[in-house]
Amino acid sequence: MLLMKKYAPGVLLSLLISVPSWFLGKAFPVIGGPVFAILIGMTMAPFVKGKDFFRPGVAFASKKVLQYAVILLGFSMNLATVLQKGREALPIILATITTSLVIAYLLSRKLRLPGKTSILIGVGSSICGGSAIAATAPVIDADDSEIAQSISVIFLFNIIAALLFPALGAALGLSNEGFGLFAGTAINDTSSVTAAASAWDGIYGSNTLETATIVKLTRTLAIIPITLFLACYRTGKEKKTSGRSVTIQKVFPSFVLFFLLASIITTAFPIPAGVTGSLKELSKLFIILAMGAIGTNTDLIRLIRTGKKPLFLGFCCWLGISAVSLILQILLGIW
Repeated sequence: MLLMKKYAPGVLLSLLISVPSWFLGKAFPVIGGPVFAILIGMTMAPFVKGKDFFRPGVAFASKKVLQYAVILLGFSMNLATVLQKGREALPIILATITTSLVIAYLLSRKLRLPGKTSILIGVGSSICGGSAIAATAPVIDADDSEIAQSISVIFLFNIIAALLFPALGAALGLSNEGFGLFAGTAINDTSSVTAAASAWDGIYGSNTLETATIVKLTRTLAIIPITLFLACYRTGKEKKTSGRSVTIQKVFPSFVLFFLLASIITTAFPIPAGVTGSLKELSKLFIILAMGAIGTNTDLIRLIRTGKKPLFLGFCCWLGISAVSLILQILLGIW
């Protein structure tokens, strides 16, 4: 009861932000609710009085609720379907993920960017946007400003891609299958993938949306090995720098295992589509709620002032992924 009273004000504040953000995201899917939530939260932040009163609930929403969102995402993933239909796209998926992570690593050193921000941008660009950032942030102990910076960068290029890719695909002469692979591998967030593929289907009367969505969900599975690798890396680094004994169990997020368990349950048992659809929507709502909380903890002026290098990094990751996706389609004879 005491814990509920402690968390309630901050959670209610985040919920207050998430409700209009949810509806704005529905009205403007190419932008999406999480972006609106961060923007509204950052705009409200200077006007929120008595921040200590809200802080426990805001921290709970920005961390725990975000983790619950990742777990619920697992219920939308039938592993058998994803692996069967996504198998053909696997070489492209692996290549684009590797490209983004390598670009993020090399440029972060060249630009002298904070390591955590560059990791989040690299992972968010290569895997699945906000969900990947949500899963990775606790592993590397990223703070709210680093999460907000990364998600803002990722979603900016999502919006550009959703608007630009249908026209670009037509100009390049991509087939329906080719555009589905292109959208599924080179756009990060599911809502933006859906927006771009739906626009293509509206123009050409195809069923590209299914291909793009399956490819996108296959990418999402990379959350598991990436978080495990980062947990191992952090464990080794902390042992080396501090001399303290750090176990992988302490830094590997248990909620990623629950995400995998949710996927296995969905695969093994005939859960009605209505139930999995509702859980997927709840996952989206939790992400929006968490982004609202993160927004209230973020200094908008500082974010803008320090945003040039992260934006350039995000642009290079996005450009690299797009180029590799198209080049491999040519090499594999898909385009």
